[in-house]
Amino acid sequence: MRCYRVKGQEKIIGSCQFPVGTTAYCLLLITACFLLLTPLSPAFAIAQTIHDVYFKNTDYELNVYKIYGAEKGKTMMIIGGIQGDEPGGYIAADLYADMALKKGNLIVVPRANFLSIIEHKRLINNDMNRRFQSPNTRGYYEDRVVEILKDLIGESDYLLNLHEGSGFFSERWVSDLRNPKRFGQSIIADADVYTSKKSGMELRLGELARRIAEAVNKNIENPEYHFKFNNHKTFERDTKHSEQRLSATYYAVSTREIPAFGIETSKEIKDIGTKVRFQTMVVNAFMEKFNIVPEYPKISLESPRLKYLLININGKKEFVVQNGESLNVKNGDRVRVSHVEANYARGLIVDFSGIGTANDFQKDFEINEPTRIVVKKDGFKCGEVDIITNASEFADKKSGIPVVRYLVVEINGRKQVLSNGEELKVVRGDVIKLIDVIADSAASQDIKINFLGFVGDKTNNRGEDRGYSINTANDLWIKYSKDGKGLQYPIVVNYRDKKIGEIMVTIEEPRMDYIVIRHGNGIKRWYSNGESFTAAVKEILEIVDVKTNVSGNIGIKINLNNGRINEGAAKTVRFDGGSGKTEIIVSRGGIIMGRTIIKVSDPLALAEQGR
Repeated sequence: MRCYRVKGQEKIIGSCQFPVGTTAYCLLLITACFLLLTPLSPAFAIAQTIHDVYFKNTDYELNVYKIYGAEKGKTMMIIGGIQGDEPGGYIAADLYADMALKKGNLIVVPRANFLSIIEHKRLINNDMNRRFQSPNTRGYYEDRVVEILKDLIGESDYLLNLHEGSGFFSERWVSDLRNPKRFGQSIIADADVYTSKKSGMELRLGELARRIAEAVNKNIENPEYHFKFNNHKTFERDTKHSEQRLSATYYAVSTREIPAFGIETSKEIKDIGTKVRFQTMVVNAFMEKFNIVPEYPKISLESPRLKYLLININGKKEFVVQNGESLNVKNGDRVRVSHVEANYARGLIVDFSGIGTANDFQKDFEINEPTRIVVKKDGFKCGEVDIITNASEFADKKSGIPVVRYLVVEINGRKQVLSNGEELKVVRGDVIKLIDVIADSAASQDIKINFLGFVGDKTNNRGEDRGYSINTANDLWIKYSKDGKGLQYPIVVNYRDKKIGEIMVTIEEPRMDYIVIRHGNGIKRWYSNGESFTAAVKEILEIVDVKTNVSGNIGIKINLNNGRINEGAAKTVRFDGGSGKTEIIVSRGGIIMGRTIIKVSDPLALAEQGR
């Protein structure tokens, strides 16, 4: 489950909806999957990801991903891209933003200094990693970002700051590239042992870093690339790295008193994939040490590649333009890139060559001469589209039948572009809106889009269904489905009453895979659809998570014996009545997806059963 929040306003991407009600012998209190108006504490942020956006639509937009595991545990923060010329760090950090956790929590900031990444520079106004102890005037954007990072460090138990460093660190002088002054292939800490001024507690940073390096080096075949512990001795008077007293790790250790490390891969390693792999090996080793357990590791790396741009002309027409293609416009037309489709979702920027700012995504530009739209991921070019001027029309009128290229739709509010003949898979209850069609040699207003099995205007059915929100649970007529069972419906594109394109919609029934319950003794168990378990009278149960085939659990409701559930401050169930049986029912749009049966028994009887 994932929630997206813009600072100052919150927007649900996916959540469970918990209705309100009571039963005769059970009190069930469940909080909503996401607490939108107050910060979410780890105690209630289980098995979900919260995406916070700060300084939205600025050149220094800051995206933060808080990932909470199904089981409570420690929180580790990962920072990437605090200096924009170190791609190994921010590309590696980005891989963890999609991770799901069984236990523990992650706070991931993949691109702390987005503008410096775009420019591929170490700094813009100031070195962001030298602003953590400075008087913060907020006069520079770097200081505003650092204030957010400080707060996030305060929410963490550990900090990893991912970097690239020059050469290869060595405790003795070997060569100009391998010596004590170099940073590459090292795990940096500000002390070997730090003693807390508040509690007297010792942070054995050196011991931990050496163990991590030893574990990682077993899997690095070339000894030239082995990691070493690099003690900067930042707290000592004669340190050679006094500038590190202004860094994120020093702030974390000295002010927040948590273990913090800089992970440095070498800039001399030219293959970006190798550097990212080394970074993830170290991060994974720290996660294992801190008992932060991934549900599945999504650690893969492929070259960034633009698929297409959705380009709006004069606020009216939209065109899908593939990577490497061109678009004809008239002088004076206003052009805006409204959507970028690539093999990565984060770190993308749009650049109108010769005009605009660092990131021109969703900005209008008047075009009076040919230009090029370049798309970059983290400052590296991944595609381009040419804009050609002086075209007499948006698209040349040609004789014959138009060719459908794309159908633009929204699924639960999210825009999607489909090729002619493509299959669209949804789950019953998903809401489909037909936005527009893009065809060669015809204007979209001359074309009709007809969702067979749906009638938008019941008084005058013209076979034009653009703009209607189509609920796949309630709005479709089974007799018009292609299979006759309500599982397949064609979307037909017609030009002058002649079929020129088709998209097939395939509907999957919503289902509950399992529900996760934490029992009164603290043990957590997974129960599949139809499975039953026994609970004692007055035993407190906690509903941890519900796994379904619905993306983001949008529209999911949880009922008890078809009654409604009270919303309260904790996700708990307590049985105050006598023995009996009840069911937790998971549904969507009135469709029952699954149920778990609870048998309530006297505690003495349970003890005799040996539970």
